[in-house]
Amino acid sequence: MRVRLEDVAAAAGVSMKTVSRVLNQEPRVSEETRQRVQEVVDRLQYKPNLSARSLASRRTYVVALAYDNPSRNYLMEIQGGVLDACRASHYNLVLAPVMYGEGSAIAELRELAQNYGVDGFVLTPPLTDDMELLAFLDDATLPFASIAPRTPRGRIGVTVDEHAAVCELMAHLIALGHRRIGHIKGPPTHGAAEWRYAGYREALRTAGIAYEPALVVKGEFTFESGVIAARQLLDLPEPPTAIFAANDDTAAGVVRVAGERGLRIPHDLSVCGFDDTPISRHIFPSLTTVRQPTRDMGRIATLEVLKAIRAPDQGDMLRMDYALQLRESTAAPPPHP
Repeated sequence: MRVRLEDVAAAAGVSMKTVSRVLNQEPRVSEETRQRVQEVVDRLQYKPNLSARSLASRRTYVVALAYDNPSRNYLMEIQGGVLDACRASHYNLVLAPVMYGEGSAIAELRELAQNYGVDGFVLTPPLTDDMELLAFLDDATLPFASIAPRTPRGRIGVTVDEHAAVCELMAHLIALGHRRIGHIKGPPTHGAAEWRYAGYREALRTAGIAYEPALVVKGEFTFESGVIAARQLLDLPEPPTAIFAANDDTAAGVVRVAGERGLRIPHDLSVCGFDDTPISRHIFPSLTTVRQPTRDMGRIATLEVLKAIRAPDQGDMLRMDYALQLRESTAAPPPHP
């Protein structure tokens, strides 16, 4: 027999309105009461009736994750975090792949809002920096949270100091003795690509190492672009002894090319990435990288947009910590012949 809201209220010794407030994560409920109600909800395995809930609140209890990002590993981590938050708050998740830069993103999100009655959106880069798209969401009073936007001020969501993280990662390579460090950039539409490139430049400048344009090649945050870029770098008359790829997928492409050429990582070439997605731990040798808590970023961005859905003046832009993950793919450069 289906557990009803009334059953939860009776077991917790509170009113049905209080149970509803707890389920909707609304204020005006003491922490002791909130915990007691949640314990009953968990014990009775109560599942809200979304149709009745929507009618009562005039919400659909649907959040959309909008993305146009080539890194499948990154997206899977973000999606997992968004789903965690939706499940905990009894919301449904709709995936919204859109085409950035082709004028269709606004039309696609407008259709989602109209057809699904989406309560709010979680945006991933580069959609987080599409000014026309952001203006549309603002004008339509559709709550949204941004993950790693270029301009976080006045927005809600999550961000990481990627510039500082890359400076630390580069300092690790320089401390090992590397002086010719290649960099495979991300696509220019992504704020992350800009921050990571800027961190690369600053670390070289701080260490007194001259910047060489030939050591920087373009990438697309994909494995395939990592393969192409690695071949370009390793074909230089004096190739780099280390390569910093702008994300883990790209770094995995570098590892592939090194293997094709009989280069031993890290003895002949050091490689590092960024994100600490599962691929960084699954390839061999395991990848030195920067851990940004991608799944948590998806989860927390979703919690922030849920706050804004409940009250338009709620929600914050939160900065999350990063951590270097020093693994098997970096070591001192080979000695000069």
